[in-house]
Amino acid sequence: MSDATTSSRLLTLLSLLQGRRDWPGGELADRLEVSVRTVRRDVERLRGLGYPVESLTGPAGGYRLAAGTAMPPLLLDDDEAIAIAVGLRTAARASVTGIEETSVRALVKLEQVLPAHLRRRVQALQSATMTMPTGGGPTVDPQTLTVIAAACRDHERLRFGYRGRDGAATRREAEPHSVVNVGRRWYLVAWDCGRRDWRTFRVDRLSRPATGARFQPRELPAEDGAAYVQRSLSARPTRYEARLTLHASAEEMDKRTPRYWGPFEPLGEDRCEYRTGDDNLEWLAARLSMLGVEFEVHEPPELIEHLQALSARLARAAQPA
Repeated sequence: MSDATTSSRLLTLLSLLQGRRDWPGGELADRLEVSVRTVRRDVERLRGLGYPVESLTGPAGGYRLAAGTAMPPLLLDDDEAIAIAVGLRTAARASVTGIEETSVRALVKLEQVLPAHLRRRVQALQSATMTMPTGGGPTVDPQTLTVIAAACRDHERLRFGYRGRDGAATRREAEPHSVVNVGRRWYLVAWDCGRRDWRTFRVDRLSRPATGARFQPRELPAEDGAAYVQRSLSARPTRYEARLTLHASAEEMDKRTPRYWGPFEPLGEDRCEYRTGDDNLEWLAARLSMLGVEFEVHEPPELIEHLQALSARLARAAQPA
């Protein structure tokens, strides 16, 4: 076999090891279309080049790329490189503490090694794209996010401090399932070991996360983490609970609005019922104005009065000077 073929296979092996925590030796052999013995030789070659590849014990054996003293070069295809560059350029909209400065430093390093044709594509997208500034809101620590995400991936228990909506501080132990981003807020979906039930945790209210023992994942009572967060937010009591009839089908509204705004209950071919809530009437009214369809508000009366006053104010503002 030629040296070029071996080098190409080593790069593929390194890319696989970077993409997942643990790899059984037999699975690597199948992916590379070589024998397990060849995989062992290739792993030894990577170790000789300075990559910290660990051997895993167990009936099937396996390998893991451990954290080293220096970060190994990342192997990215064209689409992955562009996705990372675009993500770094738009990171200023995220609700992660310090992400703006950090993303700029990372982007400078990435663009230095991008091939010319990819650099042109990224720069073209940047020149044609504008970012609308967002209002303030809670931010989360990037280190906290990475610890939680790794625990979700590796099925490791989490222990952390948590501050509830009422300000009460508690210590929690949980089996993390996933992290969900909703607007400027981040939520952890996890099995709460103390309450013995599924819970959502606001990540900006979470402190000092630490990982523990491995656990066997449980079945989430929802399609995925996003669906569970949507259901939890819909069920959470708020100061103002609104009920509306929308002049559009439920199917159309599902296409018009973010997933976490639903659900919409059909009332026929061209109408549906919508229930939502908020602790702030102004935010609630603003959200309803973004629905983009005609609607009637049935309750609460405070929202109806607020919309009437808002309508009168807007009508006066629209009068000719």
